[in-house]
Amino acid sequence: MKPLLFITTAIVCYLIAGINSSIILSKAIFKKDIRTCGSGNPGFTNFKRNFGNKLAMVVLFLDLFKTAIPVAATAYFFEMIIHQWQLGAAYAGLFCMLGNGFPVWYGFKGGKGFLTFMGIMLMVDWRAWLVSVAVLGIILFSTKYMSLSSMSAATAGVVTLFLTDANLYTKLICVAIVIFIIIRHKANIQRLFKGTESKFYFKKKSE
Repeated sequence: MKPLLFITTAIVCYLIAGINSSIILSKAIFKKDIRTCGSGNPGFTNFKRNFGNKLAMVVLFLDLFKTAIPVAATAYFFEMIIHQWQLGAAYAGLFCMLGNGFPVWYGFKGGKGFLTFMGIMLMVDWRAWLVSVAVLGIILFSTKYMSLSSMSAATAGVVTLFLTDANLYTKLICVAIVIFIIIRHKANIQRLFKGTESKFYFKKKSE
């Protein structure tokens, strides 16, 4: 039963998380592929910059829920079978990150995974999630850099997790997830140091 639980979780979470709402909506509504627009990243920020706020919010919620639902379902089964809700959420989250970053549906080229992380952290520990949200808001409003805000928020969430009674395996998996996010932001980090990173605005400057 336990090996089947781990194997099924890995496959299902990877496949579901690999479904990209930015790509689907950009093609269905605008007849464009988000991967050919702007930075080419098939994620929330690039979608917003190219197609506006309203549908970007749809992308945001779809990305959160496509992660939160399978992660919550996995956590529920882990709790029932081995009494480990948080471990189940973190383990499912790891494969959601892999699915988001390297989706089989799109030639293994995906997003950077921050919204996926937020869906995971909400299910792992709501306190760590709240810290992530707070740090995201503070840094985004003060610097306008979404990349810096995302990496800082993810790091702060996992640091907070280490102050809780979550088991060591859960914590280590979440550390791996944050490292994954930072690596996926490699180009953004280089632009931040060069001073060429694009800033994030909730409304277009002309609005």
